[in-house]
Amino acid sequence: MDIQLHHDFSLANLDELQQIYLSVGWKRRDIGIIRKILAASTHVTIAMDGQRMVGFGRAISDGVFNAAIYDVVVHPDYQRHGIGKRIVEDLLHRLRDISCVHLIATTGNEHFYRGVGFKKVKTAMARYLSPALDSEYLE
Repeated sequence: MDIQLHHDFSLANLDELQQIYLSVGWKRRDIGIIRKILAASTHVTIAMDGQRMVGFGRAISDGVFNAAIYDVVVHPDYQRHGIGKRIVEDLLHRLRDISCVHLIATTGNEHFYRGVGFKKVKTAMARYLSPALDSEYLE
């Protein structure tokens, strides 16, 4: 498997990107929403196996103090091959001069993010519009 990382989502097929979201059960990402979140992202990393997109991640940053990593997703056929780790490490490398990088892990993936250097935050707080997400992630 020769996975290459790229940083330009304009080269990505949005239908293929949506299929990766769907492959992991993230159903609320239609093409319009995908365009919107990509336009707002300051950093993107795409994992390609030849011409096939197999994973991606994105971040938003103010360029100095803060950044947040979102949507690290790898197609199930390609999981457990280190691709997610490479995506996160690539984003962290590109954000290396940022004072603080935040990330909210999906339930069950906390161990993965600890493995790439993230730690729990003592003072983190959040607000969710969705009652389901509120009950899953908030105390």
